Amino acid sequence: MSNFEEKISLNAIRNTRVKAVLFDFGETLLNFGKVSMGRLFREGAGLSYKFLKDSGQPVGNFEFYCWRNLISLQAHHIISNITGRDFDALVLLKKIASKKGVKLDEQQWRHLVWLWYEPLSKVAEIEPKTAETLTALKKMGIKLGIVSNTFVNNFCLDKHLEQFGILDFFAIRLYSHEFDFRKPDARIFKLAAERIKERLENILFVGDRIDKDVKPAVKLGLKAVLKTAYTNAGKKLPKGALKINRLCELPELIEKINSG
Repeated sequence: MSNFEEKISLNAIRNTRVKAVLFDFGETLLNFGKVSMGRLFREGAGLSYKFLKDSGQPVGNFEFYCWRNLISLQAHHIISNITGRDFDALVLLKKIASKKGVKLDEQQWRHLVWLWYEPLSKVAEIEPKTAETLTALKKMGIKLGIVSNTFVNNFCLDKHLEQFGILDFFAIRLYSHEFDFRKPDARIFKLAAERIKERLENILFVGDRIDKDVKPAVKLGLKAVLKTAYTNAGKKLPKGALKINRLCELPELIEKINSG
């Protein structure tokens, strides 16, 4: 092999190294498990209703308040599934409440949307040594980011990550409610690659959903890793993907990929 050919070969190897890792949010970075969304929704309704009432806002009857928000949320969720575009829960809450005469400043609106999310946040768990795992990846020179399908406002998700002490690890965070598309749409993966400033083939995507995370990532040329979760229990791992049971397996896995 000539020196020129050897240089080309080495460049090809380097160009397929993992230089960045993108994570899904729920059941990947944070584990929520199977929860009673009806109960959690009602708890959130109670917290937000009390806040508005204590602030002197015109909230009316609690049951009507609860059902009005639930019906609107469900209707927007159905529309999202049809259009492939998520809505922003904060924008929706503002619209519903403002029609009833509620007036809040921006900080109060963010607090209100957090109160809706807070019951769900309390059931979430993080794997032991997650911060240590992310630290190890950063020390390896790996860039970290998040790409998540969600209608939950980014203020809530960032606050939740901050509570677990891992927010600052992620240079970029793409939440689908901020865009006109969501996973498995190729555009959100390409935008993430652009923002983290790495080629698709140099990015490893970690998620729990085969249809939304793994298959589209493999199709686009990313390295895809399925994290074991109840959302993929009993399902076959797609060709071209890898699998982990815990996030702490990532540093060793990436070392093997990069040394291969």
